[in-house]
Amino acid sequence: MANRILLVLVLVPLAVIIIALAVANRGAALFTLDPFNPGNPALTVEWPLFIYLFAALGLGLILGSLATWLRQGRYRRIARERKKEVDKLRETTIRAGGAPQLPHKP
Repeated sequence: MANRILLVLVLVPLAVIIIALAVANRGAALFTLDPFNPGNPALTVEWPLFIYLFAALGLGLILGSLATWLRQGRYRRIARERKKEVDKLRETTIRAGGAPQLPHKP
């Protein structure tokens, strides 16, 4: 149910906005990599403006995801170490003949 609400309230209006943006910005725009000679045909492309906008959006998503993944590496390493400890304790318990008896609290 929450997925359907998310779809209707967020993704559908977002898709409408993106489609409207693409339709409104379909005029050609020059993009050059040579600021000193903007007419250089080897370093200039002419595409619709919405392609540049979507490319910038995609690049931002990729770079943001990469930055988040790199910053969370510490937490993934800690989780792996804890999982190894749990597996080691589980294996030791199985070799010892069962689950350890916990102290009974009155």
